[in-house]
Amino acid sequence: MLPEADALKVVISTLEEDIVLGRLHPRERLIEDDLIARFNVKRHVVRTALAELERMGIVERIPNRGALVRIYGADEIDQLYVLRNLLETQAARLIPLPLPDTDLADLKRVQAVHDAAVDAHDLGRVFHANVTFHRTLFAKAGNPYLVGAINDFALRTHGIRFYCLAYPGYLAAARREHWEMIRAIEACDRRTLVALCRRHLRASRRCYERAIGVNRVPVRDRPRRNRRKA
Repeated sequence: MLPEADALKVVISTLEEDIVLGRLHPRERLIEDDLIARFNVKRHVVRTALAELERMGIVERIPNRGALVRIYGADEIDQLYVLRNLLETQAARLIPLPLPDTDLADLKRVQAVHDAAVDAHDLGRVFHANVTFHRTLFAKAGNPYLVGAINDFALRTHGIRFYCLAYPGYLAAARREHWEMIRAIEACDRRTLVALCRRHLRASRRCYERAIGVNRVPVRDRPRRNRRKA
């Protein structure tokens, strides 16, 4: 049996992957006795792990029902993605251009790891490589407080961000957009970089909304607000 600290990390990381890769579904119960048997750990280890997953925002604990995989409502999704859009596009505006060669090499190195994971269709490796790419990218902004906020809200949306990893075409599209970001940095094209960071947020959000039945009204179909006459 692993030391408790190591066992706790295993439980947290395994359940996190199960949730973000869709092995555990929104509203699915996380039963303590089942987790104790699965991981061969004590009850307080499972409870600590569930508390950490709740802090991360991907599990919710409801009185008299226990822990469940969190499902996000339409308003929550809107609020989280407003913040992610503001934070990530601001970081893109702060990345120094031209970017030093060593920093550019860092981005290409971590993206090569992502490429290999996509080619192998190893969703667990894709998940971790994707997180590393974005953390490396936004760290180049040079503002640790902004980067910390980006990482926090990215973590809170893990259950949304990676829900569509198994969707046909998604992995290739995400990889392509990563390389487009790198090329925009190489070309010192900040406008394109900011636009790419904004667009990159949309695909996974839309996958999740379709999966949970959130129907968005297309902009062209929304009623126009009455404008006040001057």
